[in-house]
Amino acid sequence: MDKLDWNQLRAFLETAETGSLSAAARKLGLTQPTLSRQVAAIEQRLDVTLFERVGKRMVLTDTGLDLLEHARAMGAAADALGLSATGRSQAVEGVVSVSASDAVAAHLLPPLVRQLRKDDPGIAIEVISSNALSDLRRREADIAIRHVKPEQPDLIARLIREASASFYASEDWVTVHGHPRSAEDAATLPFVGSDRSGQYLAYLQRHGLPVTEASFSCYADHSVSHWALVRQGLGIGAMMEEIARETPGIRRVLDDVPPVRFPIWLVTHRELRTSRRIRVVFDALARGLAPTTGDPPPAA
Repeated sequence: MDKLDWNQLRAFLETAETGSLSAAARKLGLTQPTLSRQVAAIEQRLDVTLFERVGKRMVLTDTGLDLLEHARAMGAAADALGLSATGRSQAVEGVVSVSASDAVAAHLLPPLVRQLRKDDPGIAIEVISSNALSDLRRREADIAIRHVKPEQPDLIARLIREASASFYASEDWVTVHGHPRSAEDAATLPFVGSDRSGQYLAYLQRHGLPVTEASFSCYADHSVSHWALVRQGLGIGAMMEEIARETPGIRRVLDDVPPVRFPIWLVTHRELRTSRRIRVVFDALARGLAPTTGDPPPAA
């Protein structure tokens, strides 16, 4: 096979990045037919299918995903060469997308993004607030903050720490209902639910709380909305302890009930090894999310 044409590789890379032939053509200053021919040419040269059309979008095949790793590395090398030639090889610029649950995105990430902008103003952070697990291989995000260990062997994951969540209510709620401390105290008290499928109810019951469906005064399937309802005095709810500590008007209740413990994983793809901006953000998030005084160490 002849050496690959860099223009064809760039056409493939930008189409993969934008998900659209027209958007990639605009970014490269080409006509859409010209860019389409370049993508078709690299597919013909490699004898593979790199994209599938889904509506107006170009979606990478598994083969395209594998090639994308190499194309990104070549693109990063080309960018580094250009920076070095102009004396700007130490510059760190570009957008890095970070996916996290809605509570982490709303409460823990903003101060970390502010510090990142102070330290590296050339980097812009895109915060993706989602309780679904972003598919890093398909570049739905560059970095993900997860509460479960990733199963994909080609992802890079670092266990940052073990976090805790406890049960809380508003101070006004405590004034009306008193301060429940034991699991038994919870039997007749209102809770804020998180779903109507019974999963949250079953979880609370497994955690030793004698609650029923009738215990829920309202429901919210996202943590930020759930927490807002708790703050309005509608019932007891669970929240990460560091978020609760920074929330005014909130009291911990059910003090004798053990906290919920869960891991915080920082996950990214293999471009961590070739993209300096992703490495800078990954390391900054690792420092910012690291254990604070009194946090339990990660489980072995």
